[in-house]
Amino acid sequence: MKHKTENVYFLERGESLSEMSNAGISLHCHTLHSKELLEFVPYYAKRIPVASYLWRRQMKRYADKNQSWPDFRSGYWEPPLSAHDVFGQERASITGLCLERAMISITDHDSINANLELRSTINRAVAPISLEWTVPFENAFFHIGVHNLPCDEANAITADLLAYTHAVGAPDDRRLEELFARLNEFPEVLIVLNHPIWDIEMIGQSAHESALGRFMCRHAKWIHALEINGFRSWNENQAVIELAAAARKPIISGGDRHCLQSNTMINITDACSFDEFVSEVRNDSLSRIAVTPDYHAPLPSRQLRSIAQILATHKQFDEGRRVWSDRVFLDYHDGKGLRSLTKHWQGRRPAWTYIAFFVLRVLAHQAFQPLIAVAVGDKDIGRNEKKINSSSFLEPTPAQPGLSSVLKS
Repeated sequence: MKHKTENVYFLERGESLSEMSNAGISLHCHTLHSKELLEFVPYYAKRIPVASYLWRRQMKRYADKNQSWPDFRSGYWEPPLSAHDVFGQERASITGLCLERAMISITDHDSINANLELRSTINRAVAPISLEWTVPFENAFFHIGVHNLPCDEANAITADLLAYTHAVGAPDDRRLEELFARLNEFPEVLIVLNHPIWDIEMIGQSAHESALGRFMCRHAKWIHALEINGFRSWNENQAVIELAAAARKPIISGGDRHCLQSNTMINITDACSFDEFVSEVRNDSLSRIAVTPDYHAPLPSRQLRSIAQILATHKQFDEGRRVWSDRVFLDYHDGKGLRSLTKHWQGRRPAWTYIAFFVLRVLAHQAFQPLIAVAVGDKDIGRNEKKINSSSFLEPTPAQPGLSSVLKS
């Protein structure tokens, strides 16, 4: 074991966890039921060597023809794997660490469909009904991991959560309070603030951190744990650890897998069921996290590998999902609504995509990690290198009490 930080254990390659725990819990997984935002596409596309040239040239051609840029906010992409695929991979990864039991909580964006698919063959004790809930807040939004919904009320609760997500107009903070309170009435439900410091809404890091401070002041009492994330830099995760300590909350793992690689962070526990694990976190603030060696690969390289898998052809998939363009959807504002790129292109993908994605697959190879680290930067994309001042999230504003007074209420 390389080292330990705040109940976070960094594993050597080939190391076993059998002497530390009986069970592993993989949290924050995504399947084909997730609808993932496309807003990140222009940012990444401009930073990938060679492919960036092809991207800029094609976007200029599109703008010249249509007098506008493609609206990536209107579309989404779907991860490649099914619920059973993800569950099987995560279970194999956990048992490969010599742990006796595996529990996997799939948290698709605003959907519990994957969990419901697992119900017919897999017990809720090891595969809870969970989702990643998108919560609008002022000019920002946050991702909340809602784990282990009660089976008989899961559909109704999810409908209420999504009604808040998709409501027209300014976010209703009083209604959000009611929803958090309702979730907290179920002792088996675990509420996690996922990757809290990541500016997922792309409003600018300072604006996001300001909104996070106000969100914590108002709603921290409903949150059971803060997530350190397998697809965020350790600099950012360390700031989350400090934020959690200041807020007197435990930290919890979240691998945030979207593609073919298993989560690089898991929780370890001696609990025999997910209900027992929730009790450990909620009632005892007990959470132990194991980080696999794969986490230490340069983050840009891991991100690039995931993008290459998103844009790959998977011949083993069902018809209509094998090619990447089957799994990417856009609204071209031509009255035909959202449709896959395959349908928009009438089954004939542009030649430039073949060239760009060949380059992408080559660059995603492990041998090119040093090049990517130089070209993209071996740091969290979009963040500054300076150390994050997590205490700034907890400072009161003239209109808000400090976090400490909220937690005491």
